[in-house]
Amino acid sequence: MAVGVMRDGSVLDDAGVPLKGSSEDVDALKNHLLEKYPQKSFCLVEEWTIFRVDATCADLEKIEKAGHEPLFVFAHKVVHDSRARFQPGDWVRSSMAISFDGVMFETKNTVYALMGGGQERVANLKTIFSFF
Repeated sequence: MAVGVMRDGSVLDDAGVPLKGSSEDVDALKNHLLEKYPQKSFCLVEEWTIFRVDATCADLEKIEKAGHEPLFVFAHKVVHDSRARFQPGDWVRSSMAISFDGVMFETKNTVYALMGGGQERVANLKTIFSFF
């Protein structure tokens, strides 16, 4: 399933649980990220969804043992990427989280700052990995 197709009756059209990200402006978020995560890439995003992995208990145990949380972020709109991997307005899907505090979504290589409103949904790995 391509991203454009997902708006036609797929998981992205179902109502998710509303969440609130940061209300800080772009410059304040950049400064915060540079201070807290000086060695990591960061990406500020809007129009985001946190996907909680729907998996078996055994799979969730493996995820936890690997040092991950069963979460991914998908954002329709990149606001800023510290290493210019993504341009403003691009979409992005993360790898699995290693930490998430409600605003800062950290993966092995990148911290995603979630701006404005978003949502949380449950999806299986096949669905999450189909976002390309």
